[in-house]
Amino acid sequence: MTQQPQEGFDRSVQEAREWMKAVQERLQINDNTQGPRAALEARLRETEKICQLEPEGRVKVDLVLRAAEVLLLSCNDLQRPEILARLRDIKAQWEETVTYMTHCHSRIEWVWLHWSEYLLAQDEFYRWFQKMLVLLEPPVELQLGLKEKQWQLSHAQVLLQNVHHQAVLLDRLLEEAASLFNRIGDPSVDEDAQKRMKAEYHAVKTKAQERVALLEQVAQEHEHFQTRVDDFQLWLKAVVDKVNSCLGRKCTLTAEHRLSALQDMAKDFSRSEDSLKRLEEQAAGVIQNTSPLGAEKITVELEEMRKILEKLRVLWEEEQGQLRSLPKSEGARELQVRQLEAELAEFKKDLQKLAEEGLEPTAKAASEDELVARWRRYSVNRAALAAEEPRVDRLQAQLKELMVFPNDLQQLSDSLVAAIQEYQSMKGKTTRLRNGAEVELWQRFQRPLQDLQLWRALAQRLLDVTASLPDLPSIHTFLPQLEAALAESSRLKEQLTMLQLKRDLLGSIFGPERAAALLEQVVSSVRDRDLLHNSLLQRKSKLQSLLAQHKDFGAAFEPLQRKLWDLQIRVQAEDGLQWDLPGKQAQLSRLQGLQEEGLDLGAQVEAARPLIQGNLGQQHKMDQLSADCQALQRTLEDLVDACRQRVREHCAFSHKLLELRQWMAAVTQKLESYRGDAGPWDAESREVLVQRLLAEFPEREAQLLLIEAQGRLVMKNSSREGATAVQLELAELAESWQALKLLEESLLSLIRNQKMQRTEVDSGKKMVFTNNIPKAGFLINPLDPIPRHRRQANLLQEEGSNREDFPQLLRNFEQWLQVENSKLVRIIAMKTATAQDVRTREMKLQDLEARVPEGQQLFENLLHLGPARGTSDELEDLRYRWMLYKSKLKDSRHLLTQSSPGEPTGFQKTRRRGLGSCFWKVCRVALPLQLLLLLLLLLLFMLPAGREGRSCTLANTFARSFRLMLRYHGPPPT
Repeated sequence: MTQQPQEGFDRSVQEAREWMKAVQERLQINDNTQGPRAALEARLRETEKICQLEPEGRVKVDLVLRAAEVLLLSCNDLQRPEILARLRDIKAQWEETVTYMTHCHSRIEWVWLHWSEYLLAQDEFYRWFQKMLVLLEPPVELQLGLKEKQWQLSHAQVLLQNVHHQAVLLDRLLEEAASLFNRIGDPSVDEDAQKRMKAEYHAVKTKAQERVALLEQVAQEHEHFQTRVDDFQLWLKAVVDKVNSCLGRKCTLTAEHRLSALQDMAKDFSRSEDSLKRLEEQAAGVIQNTSPLGAEKITVELEEMRKILEKLRVLWEEEQGQLRSLPKSEGARELQVRQLEAELAEFKKDLQKLAEEGLEPTAKAASEDELVARWRRYSVNRAALAAEEPRVDRLQAQLKELMVFPNDLQQLSDSLVAAIQEYQSMKGKTTRLRNGAEVELWQRFQRPLQDLQLWRALAQRLLDVTASLPDLPSIHTFLPQLEAALAESSRLKEQLTMLQLKRDLLGSIFGPERAAALLEQVVSSVRDRDLLHNSLLQRKSKLQSLLAQHKDFGAAFEPLQRKLWDLQIRVQAEDGLQWDLPGKQAQLSRLQGLQEEGLDLGAQVEAARPLIQGNLGQQHKMDQLSADCQALQRTLEDLVDACRQRVREHCAFSHKLLELRQWMAAVTQKLESYRGDAGPWDAESREVLVQRLLAEFPEREAQLLLIEAQGRLVMKNSSREGATAVQLELAELAESWQALKLLEESLLSLIRNQKMQRTEVDSGKKMVFTNNIPKAGFLINPLDPIPRHRRQANLLQEEGSNREDFPQLLRNFEQWLQVENSKLVRIIAMKTATAQDVRTREMKLQDLEARVPEGQQLFENLLHLGPARGTSDELEDLRYRWMLYKSKLKDSRHLLTQSSPGEPTGFQKTRRRGLGSCFWKVCRVALPLQLLLLLLLLLLFMLPAGREGRSCTLANTFARSFRLMLRYHGPPPT
């Protein structure tokens, strides 16, 4: 009976012991923390699997307990102690096995976690190390000045402090590495690895210390240099004040005391020269540790101080020489005073002449032409007064030279001050008068737009009222009002059309921006007027058709036919050439009025069609009348287009002719004043002014040729009397130009004589020859002075090699532009007797136009390099000359093509219309796409930008990785 429970108990005990023995053997195999990380991870996974077998072992122990309970119930008292003893052994072995499982897994897991945290901290250290290498590896960047060098030093000191703060964390990391090495024995944490970490840290620390030491030396050297510069500038300022006190006009010292004070200053100049040399020697060391711009600033500052010192020395020498030679120069000084008085009298005479010519009060202008003439007169006077500015400066300089000496010049000084005050008053008055004329012209040109606003309101009100008229008296009441509104509309259109033809005049008076805005407003107003005018015509036709329903066909047809005959007679009378610009403008106005009447007649003819009522004879008459009206409208359209073109050409010709005449008058006056000046010229300044005037002659000569070509075009489109008048104007212009050229030649000979005299005076001086040949050299071809491909290649190579070659590139581009401009002048001056000459000239113009993109690329390269401070004015002048050349090339192409035989004007007109319509179509298609792109950009800007984690608590991740592990000093967790 007890044999079966006994066997079950023995079997369960045997199975439990075998299971626990197998588990303990597996634990003994994996109970090791030595070795690499992969083996440790494998043992960790194995012990985790063993710990997962704990429920299986607990089941086997429970089976032993159940078998023991069954056996204890059926066994005798002698077997009970043995069963309980074996049961206690099983429980103890189970507790030991469970504890061993937990301890083994926990120990391996703790070592693995410790190693993982160490690796995280090590990675953080090496990231910091790489970051510091990136910051410290590049060489020290050169800075602009002392403040920037101090900022750079403070940044390097912050980096060094960061390196010092990292030492504590490195020591902690090395302690953890030693602890790990005792537990795992892996080579990645042995003593060699720890030494490498220390060596890398010390290398970074050494670089940071060396950088701080270098930057401290650089900053101290610059600070010491800046202190000496400031001291020298204070001393130099004191010397300047002292010199001014001795040499100024308010100085009360006698000549002997002033000479003694000047002799005392000689010692100061010798000491200052030594100090400045020491500063320059010290600046050489400072410049080596300064950026190019900062070095240039230091060099410029030293040069300015040297210039001031040299200027003081020269002033001191001149003053000393003047004081010593004062008794010998009284006679020369009296002659200089008399010359100044004569020049002042001539200056007053010129001012009086200008005041009599253009500044006398005039009555209020009654017409637009009078206003324009007045504005031009004021502009010429203002230009003439501005041209007198160098003369005023010269008079002041001469008086200043004379006031240094103890002569009684109070009367001369008062006279000169009064003349200068009168000159300034005349300048202000001329400016006010010109601005007043400009404002009055603006109001005059704005008046048609204001009248159009009033007419628009009246026309809209008429359209609203006549929308539905109930009876015949109402039609008779409002039909004359519609006709009056249409007549006023035609008058306003004439005024606005005349305003559109004055584009050049508006641009010269108000500037291109205001003129463009006004013309754009005029175009918009004309478009609105056309819409309202058509609406009024339709309403008038409607009312006339309602009115015609009460009359027969004969009563309606005969007035229309008579009106057509009258229009045809008037159109034939207007089909002719006018002789002057006002006549052409008046003809254009009359033709536009006739065109409006023709449109009105066409509307009336169409309104009379309902009166036919199926009568074939009446229908034939009405069709013939309608065809005649349409033919008349086409004829009027062609006449208006041709007349508008003639007015535009004549306006442009008159404007450019007047502009050239004004320039010639101003230049003639200046050159005659320079030639008639009997006194000695002030060397370089007068020659520079004359050379600047003479440099404008090639440009104006090309403009003269263009004006002659445009004049021939105007002569072809004018009557015989008008052609004769234009021919006389061109002849007078040519005579004036020849006289100006003769004056130019005489002035050039005068300049050569002055240069020869100066050369004879300076013959005893040593001549210095310089070699300014460019490095790349020039190869000039007589047909093409600057080869095209070589020029472009050289300029692009210079641009890429060194940005400091900007002056050379500027000179090369100026030479290229000068050659192209001279080619254009020669092409314009060509005689075109045959069609072959015309084709040759057109081909040459096309070649010039083909080289415009090349010049634009070269000019953009100049802009990309960026000019220095001293060459910005030259670049602006070069930009103006480049734009002027392109505009002149375009105008010459248009004018010479129009005046050449073999190509009708209508073809050109049609081609321009086609290009314009195509341009507007492209704009209409591209506008929605551009609006869509702008909307997408707006949505993109409204999206929230991503934010990185910038919390202060997450800044030191290296310390955070050991927050839990490195503060634990107890046994491994169980």
